[in-house]
Amino acid sequence: MTKISRRQFMASTAGMAAIAASSPVFVTRANATPGAGELQLVTTTPNPKGAFERLFLLKGDALSQPITTIVTGEGIEVPERNLKVGTRRVVRMMHFNDMHNHMTDMHSKKGDTHRMAQMVKKVKETKAAAADHEIVLFLSAGDDHTGSVFDELLGWSPEEFVADAGYRAASAAGVDLAVLGNHEFDRGGEMLKMGIDRDADFPVLSANIHGSGHVHRDKDYVAAAVGEIKGLRIGFIGLTTAVDTRVGIETDPTLNVSSPVMAATNVYKAVEAVSDVVVVLSHCGYGRDMHASGKAATARKIGEGDFAIAEAIGPMGTKPCVLIGGHSHTTLNQDGIEADNMVDGLLLTQASANGKFLGEIAMSVAAGQGRDAWFSNVSLHAIKKRDDRVSVDDEKYAGLEHDGDYDAAFETEIMAPMIAALDEKMSEVIGDVADDTLVNSDRTRADRYVGEVALANFMNDTLVKQSGTFPGGKVDFSLFNATGLSNGIGKGPLTFREWFDVMPYADLVDVATLTGTQIRDILNSNAKRLLRAEEVEGTDLGGFVSRGFLHFSSGIRYRIVPGASAAEAKAVDITLNGTPVEDVLDKEFTMVFPTYISLGAFGETWNGNAIGGGVDGEIVSTDVRGLPWNHTGLVYRNEVIAAIRKMGSISEATGAKLDGRVIVDG
Repeated sequence: MTKISRRQFMASTAGMAAIAASSPVFVTRANATPGAGELQLVTTTPNPKGAFERLFLLKGDALSQPITTIVTGEGIEVPERNLKVGTRRVVRMMHFNDMHNHMTDMHSKKGDTHRMAQMVKKVKETKAAAADHEIVLFLSAGDDHTGSVFDELLGWSPEEFVADAGYRAASAAGVDLAVLGNHEFDRGGEMLKMGIDRDADFPVLSANIHGSGHVHRDKDYVAAAVGEIKGLRIGFIGLTTAVDTRVGIETDPTLNVSSPVMAATNVYKAVEAVSDVVVVLSHCGYGRDMHASGKAATARKIGEGDFAIAEAIGPMGTKPCVLIGGHSHTTLNQDGIEADNMVDGLLLTQASANGKFLGEIAMSVAAGQGRDAWFSNVSLHAIKKRDDRVSVDDEKYAGLEHDGDYDAAFETEIMAPMIAALDEKMSEVIGDVADDTLVNSDRTRADRYVGEVALANFMNDTLVKQSGTFPGGKVDFSLFNATGLSNGIGKGPLTFREWFDVMPYADLVDVATLTGTQIRDILNSNAKRLLRAEEVEGTDLGGFVSRGFLHFSSGIRYRIVPGASAAEAKAVDITLNGTPVEDVLDKEFTMVFPTYISLGAFGETWNGNAIGGGVDGEIVSTDVRGLPWNHTGLVYRNEVIAAIRKMGSISEATGAKLDGRVIVDG
């Protein structure tokens, strides 16, 4: 990419004549409840460990129409600029995204990597070194949940709740604001609300989520906020991806996510009117529509991503604006500001995922001078990994985490009690791995997108056996998505923690009733999702190939004929429990689906949309959402673990094998 100066850039004011909305009017009235086209400005208490001196929330409907009015109650003063024109402030925004509960990564041999505690140390040092004209904020761009063993503290029901580890850690770390990411809803709105109520000492934002029966707009989250510090007003807008948030869940059927572009366009001028600087916290993904970046090994469906948002609101603005992104796990501006990340006057940045980096944006802003005299630079501070096995004379030693690299008090006071609450459960040995030749991580990752996978075979066959305990009785078949299979397992004792790493995502067990014809349709669609032989060499098999490729239990056997292109790929020689599918087209069968697939797989498209993930030809996917469903309420991972405990060992004898249930020609 073309680079511009690492040290600074000046935002362009081209296109300002095309401003799409005028500034709102301000109204004070006794009943300040916002109506259509209005946002209500109210005061709230900032995180006591954060930076803001005063904090205001902007409540109201950001979706029905553009905001033309800001209303306040009596005694509430609209924050006004009180700095002399030209007075300069430097705003340092320290940020992370997609932490996925990787605050502390625990390893019995390497030692623990204290990711959040390293960030806390850096933020504290930056605040301590700040001059009088400097401001230091700490922000999260969403997906603070789902992905590590700390998920288990949240639980699946109010009775199981111990802590919202992600929000508790972020609060203690001094996070000032966060946006709701799609994975915040993985365990349902009820559990998210408990986490917000009990552990979030900062506001959470989203201007385009609506309709939840558990998490309520203007009470549990708001569209936007404005913080004041050292005379400067900093406005924030929160946006959530409309592609991958789990709408349609039986426990929260009215939850929905509308267009982030529409929401941003509706509220931008209102937020800018009460701010000197605007920050968009966008958990929508880098790019637009289909894009390959971050965790995506091939093109991934983004929908209305950061580019579309920037192009919509950039020309509207007259004040400095930056977009801090998340969702796509993209590493942006690592070596300085990249020209491609300056879109219509907005700077786009993102800090990878899982605590790999702490991002920093340093903005120099001249009060009252809009975009004419603001400068910025960005950096990514690498978070060190721990490996106590490396000796001091090894060249790798300096790049690893050691005592003194992290805030020990934070780790002791905040993280250690949560780790202790997990230890007994996570260290429990649930079984033994006799031979890891077919099920180790390298083999599992190499196989999962290209054909048969021994570990997936084990999981699916185990679910079929375990289904004898399900409320609806034993099922015929089971399936699991390749992207949900994150790791393999090693030889020897297998702990709960190690199995959690195999399948870290929060899926329930849904059972569909479907005919032989519908299974044949699913297998034909699956054949088109295979990572083809000619694609393998140029693909990072450790990343996500987001095509929705599925693995099946042993009762389903078939052969994939790749053809000359994905459009020509097909499934042939299909048998269902030993019978050719042509003989049972009208017969009904039952099959286990993880929730992610039963909901249509979102960007991995089992929902009637075109197959994504780099598949050419706009091939329409099979839509599984309309199948008759039995939502068991059972946790997919827990059912597999229960079965492992009973069988005692994972081996070829217990199903960890390759048996030719799917054969790929050529």
